[in-house]
Amino acid sequence: MYSEIAANKRKTWLIIASFALLIGGLGWIASQLYGQPYFTYAALFGAAVWALIQYFAAAKLALAMNGAHEIAKKDNPRLYRTVENLSIATGMPMPKVYIIDDPAPNAFATGRDPKHAVVAATTGLLNIMDDTELEAVMAHELGHVKNYDIRVMMIVFGLVSAIGFIADMLSHFFWFSGGDDNDSPNPIFIVLAIVAAILAPFLALLIQMAVSRRREYLADSTGAMTTRYPEGLARALEKIRGHGSTMRRQNTSTAHLFFANPLKGKSLAKLFSTHPPVEDRIKRLREMGTHL
Repeated sequence: MYSEIAANKRKTWLIIASFALLIGGLGWIASQLYGQPYFTYAALFGAAVWALIQYFAAAKLALAMNGAHEIAKKDNPRLYRTVENLSIATGMPMPKVYIIDDPAPNAFATGRDPKHAVVAATTGLLNIMDDTELEAVMAHELGHVKNYDIRVMMIVFGLVSAIGFIADMLSHFFWFSGGDDNDSPNPIFIVLAIVAAILAPFLALLIQMAVSRRREYLADSTGAMTTRYPEGLARALEKIRGHGSTMRRQNTSTAHLFFANPLKGKSLAKLFSTHPPVEDRIKRLREMGTHL
């Protein structure tokens, strides 16, 4: 289990490093087109600044977009005490606890670090899970907090947005540039810019999905290690698979935060899901159980 956690962390940071290469490459192409060599550095700096803005502002936005409301212990003692006990067991600060009024069984965590963390559960999750399964799901969410997954995903989201902006800038070049004067850029760079403007947003989406799926596997491992009972999380996933995890509010920008995919869609949509297949997660958890 420890080796799987370490491997997932390494792979996640390697994938994020590919974002920097992609943004730097787009900036270099833009510098060749516009004849401004500093564009490469400007692209990297701008992407970093935008990622930081997303990092600080995204938590409150995610809560508001999904209709989550904060609770105290007296409002739902079962959920609050489950989170409280897990926080004590892991030595983590007690996060704020939120509930989402939605019949779909689901949950998510947000916040830039353990001191500013939030965990949220839907009413549907509370209704169908027994205490062991609820503990397993919330241990998974606290695993995201412990592993700083939300910080990683907020940075990734900011970088995806930055790549989209740079790709738009490249496409605008063809609309507003002349092309008849002697200072026209090398045709090779024009071809590169066309290809980059088309493919870069798609590649960024694929990288974002890869990062998100890795973090889900990592949180599964961390949650199972916390409870020492992977079967509890496997059973919770089986229940969610049976009931369906599609939320009434469809927010693609926050879908990667949830325990299970909250969006509608089958077949081709699954290929672009930010979540790994439930069957794979269940299989991995039960394999972990044999080694505990």
